[in-house]
Amino acid sequence: MGLDLLLQGSNLERLLGGLGVTAQIAFVSVFFACIFGVILGVIMTAKNPLLRALCRFYLECVRIIPLLALLFIAYFGLAKWFGIHLDGVTVCIVVFIFWGTAEMGDLVRGALTSIEKHQVESAYALGLTPLQTFIYILLPQSLKRVTPSAINLFTRMVKTSSLAMLIGVVEVIKVGQQIIEHSLFSNQSAALWIYGVIFCLYFMICYPLSLFSKYLENRWEN
Repeated sequence: MGLDLLLQGSNLERLLGGLGVTAQIAFVSVFFACIFGVILGVIMTAKNPLLRALCRFYLECVRIIPLLALLFIAYFGLAKWFGIHLDGVTVCIVVFIFWGTAEMGDLVRGALTSIEKHQVESAYALGLTPLQTFIYILLPQSLKRVTPSAINLFTRMVKTSSLAMLIGVVEVIKVGQQIIEHSLFSNQSAALWIYGVIFCLYFMICYPLSLFSKYLENRWEN
């Protein structure tokens, strides 16, 4: 029955197409969130109290406001208030970058501030400039410390991309619902098979990331 359901009307092809939309949203968001998050994390360690306050305000707003609310505000609010009409995929990517940058920035900030002060003082004593100290001392160590947590964040972004269906994006969960609604089998049986396949698809994306994180963590500890 399960195989018949997947092959009926190219359902498997539709699911893979929905997975492609999910992957597009997730990986584009992860790429830019990683870049902007590193920049934000460096800014959050600045000595300027105004910069630190603005970064903290941004971070707290992202943490307090539910991600779903941000999606609705961006999708419906921009169109109503500013007359800007963006498709659902673009809105999702923008919102996920906005969210991921804040989370990544806080991870980078924590990694940078966890490095012992005597290493910085020793670098200055050897004649290194602040920029050289950052490039050769702080950055390599902070990237090692932040990578496992960053990969965990990336897997969360992949899974959270399923919220895109709530603003009309036809990603893998939405496709699954459509297949269940139009299935010739009972909804309960169809849901079991379709969501089982969706679970496997998400697992194939997220589990290698988890293994990669564990590999890096073990390698850098040895």
